[in-house]
Amino acid sequence: MKQIAILGAGESGLGAAMLAKMNGYAVWVSDAGTISDSRKGLLNENEIPFEEGGHDSQKILAAQLIIKSPGISPKSPIVKEAIHLGIPVIDELEFASQFSKGKTIAITGTNGKTTTTLLTYHLLKTAGIDVGLAGNVGKSWAGQLVDRDHDWWVIECSSFQIDGFVNFNPTIAILTNITPDHLDRYDYQIEKYIDSKFGLFKNMGADTFAILSAQDKLTLQGIQQHELKAQKIWFSTANPPAQSGAFYNGEALIFNVNEFSINIEASLISIKGAHNILNALCAGSAALLAGVNQNNLKEGFQTFVNAPHRMELVREIDGVQFINDSKGTNVESTAYALESFPNPLIWIAGGVDKGNDYQTLMPTVSAQVKCLICLGKDNEKLKQAFGSIVPQILETQDINEAVEWGLELGQSGDIVLLSPACASFDLFKNYEDRGDQFRAKVNQLKTKMNP
Repeated sequence: MKQIAILGAGESGLGAAMLAKMNGYAVWVSDAGTISDSRKGLLNENEIPFEEGGHDSQKILAAQLIIKSPGISPKSPIVKEAIHLGIPVIDELEFASQFSKGKTIAITGTNGKTTTTLLTYHLLKTAGIDVGLAGNVGKSWAGQLVDRDHDWWVIECSSFQIDGFVNFNPTIAILTNITPDHLDRYDYQIEKYIDSKFGLFKNMGADTFAILSAQDKLTLQGIQQHELKAQKIWFSTANPPAQSGAFYNGEALIFNVNEFSINIEASLISIKGAHNILNALCAGSAALLAGVNQNNLKEGFQTFVNAPHRMELVREIDGVQFINDSKGTNVESTAYALESFPNPLIWIAGGVDKGNDYQTLMPTVSAQVKCLICLGKDNEKLKQAFGSIVPQILETQDINEAVEWGLELGQSGDIVLLSPACASFDLFKNYEDRGDQFRAKVNQLKTKMNP
């Protein structure tokens, strides 16, 4: 019986353990932290042995295969030792792929991958296609395959997950964009981060499709450095693709994909903002390749509801709109958010700086931001960057105070935008906690007109 060791008992680790056990493997689950009671219950119920609070290297290194949580660095001692001994170390998605007969749409990118994944899934589901959702969003692919397979799977893939791919071969793969992020994982070398993203395409053949940005500089750099055998489908808001692809002309999304030639008015798309036009071009192209027709595509675009914390309109009070973009944890994502509104902005930003370069934000901030509310323990970098171009800068460590200031300073037509450009861990559990607290406080606000 082949032995598998699974490092990490989170969503992906638990799913991999259950799928491996169902398929006759001897499984050992090891987590350096604490395993939740609910997950312990499932492991016990499935008679899967486990440990927590550390790694038993003897048991782990006795395995013929190791499935690693994406969050565990390949430089961790146990992983380095396994690689040194020649034990394959893979990702849960790589393991799950061998047990699915469905076709896959795999989506990666520094920004927009979650929205694009959810939108693609919604477009296929609206069209009546038997489709599942997995990967870096929702439930693990392996865990779902314990119960059933689907004709299609839409899978969000982080660069960490892609690093664990060996044979995974998507039918359709989307790269939304590449901007510097997670560089601490890649020795602070952008080339290594590009290599990671392009690992999604490495097993794809001539009968598959790669959907790529024609205007993203680092994507175009990657194209020069990696041979892609998949058929290329380009998307752009700058110039119409010379061959198959998708384009936004300022009023409509134009798709020339899979022998379709379709125009869809941008006003029909439920999610707004320049970055969501790019996401819609990606998702629409993938949906057409999967067999979605024009009518179903239009219906899906109109009925889609995005996940929380992504340009989420929480409430309008006295003509002031409060937008929750807590997922905006890097400069590029926040740039998209700021550029999505022509309105005067009260911008709430700050948190754990990830080596941010705010230069790309300067034109938009200078033109539109009337007040910057710094929300974090250390706001010096934000204040130094924008102190000379923003008329008013306030700082706080209390999100309730930040929201109250937004209403106090806002006038009808203004936007109060939470888009931090930073990680959340100085004041919050995660970006979801930050967004949830923002939403809760906004919903408690009382109108100034009728106090």
